[in-house]
Amino acid sequence: MSRETTETTSDRKITRRGFVGGAAGAAIGMTIMKPTLARGAEANTKIKAGVIGLGGRGSWIANLVKKHGGYQITAVADYFDKVAQRVGEKLGVDKAKRFSGLSGYKKVLASGIDAIFLETPPCFFPEHAAAAVTAGCHVYVAKPVACDVPGCMTISEMAQKSKTARKVFLVDFQTRTDPMYIKGIEHLLAGDIGKIGMLSSRYIDESFHDPPRTKTIESRLQRLVWTNDVAIGGGMHVNCDIHAVDVGLWMAGGQTPISAGGAGAVCRSNANGDTNYVYSLTFQFKDGLILNHRGEHLRNSTRFASDCFAHCQRGYLDTQYTGLVRMIGRGVKFNGGKVEGLYGQGAVRNIAAFHKSITKGDFTNPTVKPGVDATLATILGRQAASQRKTVTWDEMIKANKKVPVDLTGLKE
Repeated sequence: MSRETTETTSDRKITRRGFVGGAAGAAIGMTIMKPTLARGAEANTKIKAGVIGLGGRGSWIANLVKKHGGYQITAVADYFDKVAQRVGEKLGVDKAKRFSGLSGYKKVLASGIDAIFLETPPCFFPEHAAAAVTAGCHVYVAKPVACDVPGCMTISEMAQKSKTARKVFLVDFQTRTDPMYIKGIEHLLAGDIGKIGMLSSRYIDESFHDPPRTKTIESRLQRLVWTNDVAIGGGMHVNCDIHAVDVGLWMAGGQTPISAGGAGAVCRSNANGDTNYVYSLTFQFKDGLILNHRGEHLRNSTRFASDCFAHCQRGYLDTQYTGLVRMIGRGVKFNGGKVEGLYGQGAVRNIAAFHKSITKGDFTNPTVKPGVDATLATILGRQAASQRKTVTWDEMIKANKKVPVDLTGLKE
């Protein structure tokens, strides 16, 4: 998968493109497997794991999985064979279990694994997750969980099937694992500084490479080029701003917005994708709360930011992905502190939580609903910005619009 970072599990500075930028390809495919023997893992034994998508972030995640010590990566796949071979060799995966092409994921799932890590462009998550659940695997999936409403519904359905089948299904969001974020929002929702009047969030980066289109979408499946394409990556708002919007939904007590309104624009020279790169949005909630969000993805040297701010009756809560979480005001019981290496540490914590849930038999799968809700909220925002009008949640769900991916000419 083309998700790469300059951040490690140490407290290194995150650059704007270093947050999710990078290179390499992604394993992709669209066919659901037939049921196979359900698999599990007992405590004190290594969980046999497969990784689908071995680009920048995918190979990084795979390395963290290997370092955990509780997993054994026995099979991998990437659309690009060179990537599958290179990363598979580094991970010590048998050459016979390094797969490529559109159908590579099916071979990973048929190889006898217990758990799968999905790190492809998000348009493929619903199909891969459905195949994995059918195959009896535990599922670990990156965000956003899909690029359209039908895809989100599939993820939600598969997570419920996992729960029924006593399997773990985890959506990898970093902020919800951070001690400072957890404590700060806990005190916010407890009413320490009074009722929330308004939420505001922002996400700023320099976007990613967007070369001219070629005969097939193969060239869009690496180096994060797919973030520019709504069908493949969801577009910038869904793929990137989801981090900040998700924190806003968390601060809103887990509510989903009833509507979103605003506008967006391209404002990028020689754009080849179909995403907006700048937008201003207002999400409204049933209880009257509003969340103002702005996103900017221009190569203009503006400093990276992924923040969310709660304006309350007696103070405010400020949460910064690469800075501080702090609560200021009257009656404050939590002062906050520095956020330490969130990008890396969040992934490490989620990989550990996934292992613990599998080995301890915890199939509550609490990360799924927030992951699906945040994806749907950013899809709502994307539609509102593109149409330059207010779109309601109910309208979006009822329309259930699928964004098709053109796989013409890709190798099986």
